[in-house]
Amino acid sequence: MSASARFAAQVRNKLQLGISRSASPGLIACSALRIPLQNRLSSASWVSLNHVQPTVHMRSYSTRPAESDQHHVRPKVTLATLRKLYKRREPITVMTAHDFPTGTLVDKAGIDMTLVGDSLAMVALGYTSTSDITMDEMLHHCRAVARGTRSSFLVADMPFGSYETGPDHAVNNAVRMMKEGKVEAVKLEGGKEMAPTISRLTQVGIPVLGHIGLTPQRQASLGGYKVQGKTAAKAKVMIEDALALQQAGCYAIVLEAVPEPVARHITNILKIPTIGIGAGAGCSGQVLVQQDMLGLYGRVPRFCKTYRSLADEIVGALREYSADVKSGVFPAEEHCYPMPPEELERFMHSIDQ
Repeated sequence: MSASARFAAQVRNKLQLGISRSASPGLIACSALRIPLQNRLSSASWVSLNHVQPTVHMRSYSTRPAESDQHHVRPKVTLATLRKLYKRREPITVMTAHDFPTGTLVDKAGIDMTLVGDSLAMVALGYTSTSDITMDEMLHHCRAVARGTRSSFLVADMPFGSYETGPDHAVNNAVRMMKEGKVEAVKLEGGKEMAPTISRLTQVGIPVLGHIGLTPQRQASLGGYKVQGKTAAKAKVMIEDALALQQAGCYAIVLEAVPEPVARHITNILKIPTIGIGAGAGCSGQVLVQQDMLGLYGRVPRFCKTYRSLADEIVGALREYSADVKSGVFPAEEHCYPMPPEELERFMHSIDQ
């Protein structure tokens, strides 16, 4: 007997066990076609062919979720919204995102501002420095996050080398980030030396988020990723930088790795929000790198609170999947596509010739 004939005979034997025509056609078809696999499994691993699965709304294949599947849309966060939060002293929440899923999750969580940070160079792309990422790579990630962002205010880092040579250079690249990257504002690093560039950007209608303290793009010149403003003299320079950025038109300023008393004083003397990352609770808001706070890479900076340890969960799930595939438990009947019983009969008849 040929292999196809043996297969057909096995299917007929199963169908003759009394499978009701009222059962799900998908279960009938899937069960019949899975017989060679099921023969390798113990009887305890069988899912009853007469069991009708409950109705579950599923997509036919892996794709972008339909609009109806996405979260409830809250009012759009704008610069005016951020100013209102600041005036009533309500802390501003900021979180990084680097692609469509992470952008969607940040937006769904109700975060006020989504930052496509150049930290993605290291935590998403595996580079050794934030300075390695290119403009084209940043634009690619900005577009992906923008597609998942419906309410949160969207800002992105200008990558290293895209704004330092002068205001005209910065304007050209900032325009690209807004037009091609679909962001609503840009962030750039530096103190008073960047004031002319920031002023030019804001004059042409491009909102700017400043960034002082530890500026990762300049970590080589800073001697590494170290806390800034630890001496009275350096703290005074940082205060001067913050005032210069405010005067240049920044809508807010990130303070990174700054002693809490210094950050609190800067926050108190400014008339725009400060967003802290390793700068204490005295800032107007806080930002974290999403991968750090979700525990995806083990060790995290001192200033980061790990809210979940997803690395263990994800690795565990992947190991379960591998074990299920190796043992034949996955895919099961509920993971198969349906085939009408009459078409299954025609198919079995055709291969039994």
